[in-house]
Amino acid sequence: MRYKIVGLLALPFIINSSCTHNAITGRNQLTLVSEEQVETTAVTEYKSFLSKSKVVSSTGSKDAEMVNRVGTRIANAINEYYKTKGLTNELANYKWEFNLVDSKEVNAWCMPGGKVVVYTGILPVTQNEAALAVVLGHEITHAVAGHGRERMSQSMLAQGIQIAGNVALGRDPKTLNIFNNVYGPAAQVGVLLPNSRNQEYEADHYGLIFAAMAGYNPQEAIPFWQRMAKMGGEKPPVFLSSHPADEDRIKKLQELMPEALTYYKPVSK
Repeated sequence: MRYKIVGLLALPFIINSSCTHNAITGRNQLTLVSEEQVETTAVTEYKSFLSKSKVVSSTGSKDAEMVNRVGTRIANAINEYYKTKGLTNELANYKWEFNLVDSKEVNAWCMPGGKVVVYTGILPVTQNEAALAVVLGHEITHAVAGHGRERMSQSMLAQGIQIAGNVALGRDPKTLNIFNNVYGPAAQVGVLLPNSRNQEYEADHYGLIFAAMAGYNPQEAIPFWQRMAKMGGEKPPVFLSSHPADEDRIKKLQELMPEALTYYKPVSK
């Protein structure tokens, strides 16, 4: 009991000392693991996932070529945005990769360091490059804004796992499990409330900007999410989910659109 009391008394100090200020979003984030640690683990886990998946070769596949083309433009836009903010060094270790995986799952994700996967199942919903750009802008924002590290840190704190000192993600089964439950194909939503909803809105916000800077019409986000809403399926109430309700998200996107359009300069394919 004494140790528990000491731990509770030390908790505010641990949280305060482990918070960092995100220069892009302007929000303080709990960061018990470094960007270097998660990037190193991401490389290993990304390669492992691809080795077990049906990766669509960009040779002879227009869809795979599109994913790589859109992803590269988004990455270039993000690099330019960070450059204008004097934050180029924050993306110095990013080695961008964009792969299309043959799967009916309607999903896409980005691991730290720019390791991106798009599932073929989402392409019938995106329907065009601009909507795909919105999706990739959103998912990549989660990575560059440190949302995964934040969620990992919150989970580690909740479980009392090595909340001080270096964490060897690749060698610690508990922390590696947390990594896989935050990033990529094993990720689950609805665990961390309500901060994850803040993360979703941040990803929507900057995802629109990055898509626009890449030369894609950010207004395609509205019909895309309307199509997602029409897909139906069981959805938890908004207060139980980390993701905003469809109508709330669309309303927020409409509010963000005027700002995003200031960045929009169409480019030819």
